[in-house]
Amino acid sequence: EIAEFQGVVGGLIDMVDQLAKEVEKEIMKAIGARNQLQSVAKQREAQQQQLQALIAEKRVQLERYRIQYEALLKVEAEQNEFIEQFVLQK
Repeated sequence: EIAEFQGVVGGLIDMVDQLAKEVEKEIMKAIGARNQLQSVAKQREAQQQQLQALIAEKRVQLERYRIQYEALLKVEAEQNEFIEQFVLQK
């Protein structure tokens, strides 16, 4: 009976060892998945910051173009007025 008991206990120990290995394997998978998700989140955050910087840059550029456009409209109006005065003087 002792030999049978030792056999059963040995089998249980082997089964527990195998389960421990499986659990450790799953823990490592979970850690890997968590690290990958954190990496993706950091990449998205960095990309979002880059896009926000690009948007800010484009807004500044758009404002510059708007000011330039208004200046050109003013020059065009002045030139049209000059042309009208020149034509009327003839």
